Amino acid sequence: MTTTRAGTRRTRPTPAVILTLALLLVAVLCLGAVFVAKSVGGNSGSSFSGQSLYTDPDSPAARAIAAEPAEATDFARLAATPTGIWLTPEKHPTATIENYVSGITTRAAAASAVPTFVVYGIPDRDCGAQSAGGLTAAEYPTWVAAIAAGVRGDDSIVILEPDSLALSASCGQQDARIAQVRAAAKQFDGTGARVYLDGGHSDWLSASDMAGLLRRADVGSVRGFATNVSNYNASSRERKYANEVSRLAGGAHYVVDVSRNGAGSTGEWCNPSGRRLGTAPSLDRSGGAHDADLWIKPPGESDGTCNGGPTAGDWWDHSALELLGDDG
Repeated sequence: MTTTRAGTRRTRPTPAVILTLALLLVAVLCLGAVFVAKSVGGNSGSSFSGQSLYTDPDSPAARAIAAEPAEATDFARLAATPTGIWLTPEKHPTATIENYVSGITTRAAAASAVPTFVVYGIPDRDCGAQSAGGLTAAEYPTWVAAIAAGVRGDDSIVILEPDSLALSASCGQQDARIAQVRAAAKQFDGTGARVYLDGGHSDWLSASDMAGLLRRADVGSVRGFATNVSNYNASSRERKYANEVSRLAGGAHYVVDVSRNGAGSTGEWCNPSGRRLGTAPSLDRSGGAHDADLWIKPPGESDGTCNGGPTAGDWWDHSALELLGDDG
């Protein structure tokens, strides 16, 4: 049972109230799908023509609603919005991940929608920091191959190893890390997936340094790169940065994570207070380097055990409510 923002306890909802809220959520999900389909517009011959972004019915927000029916009205907006589906070996090991991914791509294809997967299992992930983990160098290629098999034949977006390139110098063994990213990207050749490598963000490396890393990782062999993943920088700032990285990286396309950048950044990356949701995700069919604004990091997930948060990747009511402007 949760508490209200004033600190008093909610009463347990009756079955009738729960049913009403469930029907409300279904309606919101349907409206969300229509909104996304309309917002992306159409441009003959451009990416994802006639498709929308996929909303996962088992998203973190949807699971939070199932666990906390009293919060259904608060979290419905998050559950109705397409967000990245994070693939980690801790939750989805090699033995099961192909079936998990292929199940999602099959459902998405039936809805003429495109899922966004975030592959996050590289060895020495996050340099052992808040999101420490990942596979061994021997296991990693097999795990990625299983993901690639799961997306084969259906349209999908794959965000490959956030922070991996931008952190590579700090983690040490930069050459080995770049080679791992390059080899992982190669696994998706011929699958139909649009792969985006780690592009850091505008407050991290210079555009020149980031473009150099991307070129070394052979960004020209994939669709492009992703910026601002799990970060808070304003969209205008990220677009300016990404356009410069793109220019220096041979015209590579890019996507921007706008899930939590509605109030911009304070310069703090780990559960900063006072942040807000960004604009709704959408596909850009204008024909330029910018392919999409996406909710790559699911709003409501913690950045780590900082500023009162739980373990990185765990759901945190406080964060979700604050992003919604409903926590105070």
